[in-house]
Amino acid sequence: MYQNKSFKRRKSLYTERRSPRVHEENGIVLDFLQHGHLNDPSRRPVAQIIGVDHLSLLEVAPKKGVFLKPLEKVYVGAEKREKVHHITKKITYDDLTETAKVTLKEIIKDKLKSQVDKVLELFNKAGPISTRQHQLELIPGIGKKHMWSIIEEREKKPFKDLKELKERVPSIPDPMKAVTKRAIEEIEGMDKHKIILPRLDLKEEK
Repeated sequence: MYQNKSFKRRKSLYTERRSPRVHEENGIVLDFLQHGHLNDPSRRPVAQIIGVDHLSLLEVAPKKGVFLKPLEKVYVGAEKREKVHHITKKITYDDLTETAKVTLKEIIKDKLKSQVDKVLELFNKAGPISTRQHQLELIPGIGKKHMWSIIEEREKKPFKDLKELKERVPSIPDPMKAVTKRAIEEIEGMDKHKIILPRLDLKEEK
């Protein structure tokens, strides 16, 4: 009996050590696979979510009988969870289903639109990363020529909105689309420099 309890305790400790260490309190559902992954023999339901605190991509196991919907906000913190049984693992952008990727893009786009002042701040205040590269150059479609045009214009007068930015520097791509694309690239981990994600707040309501 003692050995059995000891084994269970060791197994419990092992499970705790193997659990992914994440510091998210809440997440937004990107996709719900009711019958699990095709390559998983257990076919247990799983959901892919993005954490609202640190933008971690996670896979979670819902409680029995729970059906999660894309865009639904769920609690994944350390206290008692209503819908999520446990966090299975951290995942990368490449691990996301196609549905999850589409949902993620929509979330990022909607949040950036609702926090447009932070996007405008980027164009008005972005600075150099090094002597060779500027933060503005990290935005897709903006090269050195566009960068200098933006800097010259904002030195005359800060841009009051994105429409004015586009009017005064007409050669740049659509600012919101470009920034949304950059945000996805940062989530993918394509670049160590983060200029969009630190400004993005998924906790902020529309």
